[in-house]
This record gives sequence, structure tokens and C-alpha cells, in this order.
Amino acid sequence: MGVSLKDVAQRAGVSIKTVSNVVNNYPHVTPQMRAKVQQAIDELGYRPNLTARHLRKGRTGIIAFAVPELGNPYFAELAGAIIDAAAQHDYTVLVDHTAGLRERELLVCQEFRSHVIDGLILSPIHLETADLVARQETSPLVLLGEREYEAPYDQIAIDNVAAAREAVRHLVGLGRRRIAFLGSRTGRERQPAHLRLRGWREELVASGLDPAEALVVATDGYGRSDGATAMAELLDRGERPDAVFAYNDLIALGALRTLTERGLRVPEDIAVVGFDDIEEARFGAISLTTVAPDKHAIARLAVDRLVERLGGGPMSEPRRISPGYELVVRESTGGGGGARGGAGSAPAAPGLTGAAPTAPGPTDSAPDDQDAMDPAAAAPGPTDSAPGNPGPAGPAPADPGSGGRDRPTPTG
Repeated sequence: MGVSLKDVAQRAGVSIKTVSNVVNNYPHVTPQMRAKVQQAIDELGYRPNLTARHLRKGRTGIIAFAVPELGNPYFAELAGAIIDAAAQHDYTVLVDHTAGLRERELLVCQEFRSHVIDGLILSPIHLETADLVARQETSPLVLLGEREYEAPYDQIAIDNVAAAREAVRHLVGLGRRRIAFLGSRTGRERQPAHLRLRGWREELVASGLDPAEALVVATDGYGRSDGATAMAELLDRGERPDAVFAYNDLIALGALRTLTERGLRVPEDIAVVGFDDIEEARFGAISLTTVAPDKHAIARLAVDRLVERLGGGPMSEPRRISPGYELVVRESTGGGGGARGGAGSAPAAPGLTGAAPTAPGPTDSAPDDQDAMDPAAAAPGPTDSAPGNPGPAGPAPADPGSGGRDRPTPTG
């Protein structure tokens, strides 16, 4: 037989109710009483029966996290963060893989495993608002990613337009004038790829530069090979840029490979910026400058909203919450191996007078990159509204022509 609450109560000389209050972390227990009970718990090796606790509440103690592609490092890292966040609430996470297929997303969203899970965190790609409005499953649902839905569910998503503008502003501040975008998609205007492309265009226009369509390359997917192919296509048609902003880190890493094979120097000839801050971005032969969504904040907010919905108390209105992000400046744009910009904003470049925007906070759109099948230290916490788009950048200096790999991060 295992150690019971009664055993702990007898050892501590208190009631079973007091032990239960300590185990459940109720706030009204005095510090002295809490310490006394905790000592008895430690001495006896008591472990709460989480299954029994959830069953008493009519719960299974399991929540699901459904992602488009487990092999994508962004989603793998985000899954780890969600598992850690759920553990703080004594929940186990079941991770499901939709492969970005509409039928799989519908199955997960509507009724799949509803008898097993208490709630669902979903990063959809092909679901439409009508699909979510028609959902009959009553278990709580939280959406991740930048796809905009007019549906009665909480959604966690960073501001892709503002983040993309910040990345492009950084490149403009380095004197780059022909900035390409790799990873666009046709149609699906509310998906992350479209939103980041929109940010690219807006910032170039605000900086007095031409957002030439010849510098935009669409990709079939969002992996390394797609980035390598897109970079080669751009060079082969004679549209050599002096900088690249890639939809995600995997595309950027593929582009770096092509540039190396073609004998082009990074960042001296072409600077490169990605998006996601996956682990590989930090440890390549050339470390990658990238936009880093706050994955831990995304995970915490998603789990907290789901647990709140499961709590049975008064329900607040569904909210769209925007966690923070930051631009991490590394060798691919001439920074050090891991220099970080400010929370939600890049460090000002020499000669750049436009103020960097603050990162969005929750407005009461997987993680990154639900469209991508691809959500940082000191990232800003969520607020109830996202900022407007930043204003035009000031005049930027001429291209320095060389950006030694160990050159310090530019400052204002």
C-alpha cells in the first residue's frame, strides 16, 4: 500500500483536510503549518494520486497538442514548452500530428479522442472559420498561430507584420537596399506567410525602397531544400539581392547553403535573416539572425487559458493574445554569435532614426508557423492590444561593404 493522506496527517499531527490543503497548495495555510506538513510528506515519501484527483473532478488529466509537423524544429521546441507548462498544472500532454491535412485537423477538432482528453491546443493550417463555428465538441479549445479566425475560441499569436517589419528595418539599417523575401505563398491572405510578406513590403515602402516583386520567391514548402531552391532560383534569374528575409529559419538555412555553394559571402555579399529562432540557428557554421517568438510565453498562455476554461468558473470572453518576440542579431547580418535585440525590438542601427516598435502583447494566430508547418529571453509579456505598425525608418547609411563575422551588434 502506498502512503495516504491519512498517514501524512498522523505523522504531522494535523487533520486530513489540512494535509489536503497543503497538497493542493491552497493559500490560507500558515507557513508554519505548511512546513510541518511538508516535512511529513518528505519523510514518508508521499506522492499525490493525480489520476484520482482528476477523476474526482470528472477529468482525465490529459490535454492534447495537435501540430502540423512534428519534424519541424519549431513545433518540437514548442511541444516541449507546452509539456513543461502543463506539468505545472498536473496535466499530461498527448501530442498529435495532423500533417497539415484538413481532414486530420477536422477530426482532431471535432471529436477525435474526446473521451480521452480534457481539452485541445491546436495549430491549424487549413481549417476555416466556418469549421470552428460548427464545432460541436464541448471540450475547451485554444488555437495557436497567426491565422485570423472569427470564432469563439482563445487564440495565441505574435504580430507577424510588426515582427517582419522589424527584421527588414534591421537590414535597411545595415545599408541593404535589395532585400529579397523567400517563402511567399499565393492566396490564403490571413496566413503567416502573407502577413510576413506584408510586413516586408510595408517596411521597405516606409524606408523609401521599392518592394520589387522580382525579389519575392514563392516556395512549395518551408524546409531547408525549399530555401536552397528559392535562393538558387533568385540568383539564376539575375536578381541578386544584398539581403534576404526568409519566412522561417529552415528556409534561411537552405538559402545559406546555396550562397556558400555559389561562393557568396555572408553577410559581406548577402545578409540573411530568418524567423523562429530554432536551435539550429544558433549553431550553424554561420549563426543566423532571426526573429525569436517567445515560445515559453506562447506555451504558458495557451495552457493557462485552457486550464482556466476547464476550471468551471465564470467564463471570460475569448481573447486573441499576442506574446512577445525579439530580433536576435547573429553572424548572418554581421552581429556576434548570439547578440540579442531588446524585447520585441531590434537594436537601432547606425544612422537609423526611426524608433523600433515595441512587441505586441495579448489582445485579449502554430505558433508560428502553422502555415509554415514549421511561436526568448526578456520577451515582453502579453498585453490586451497590439501596437500599430511602426513608422517610417530614418535615413540609413551606405552599405559598409563588409561586415566581419565578429563585428559587434550596431547600436544607436
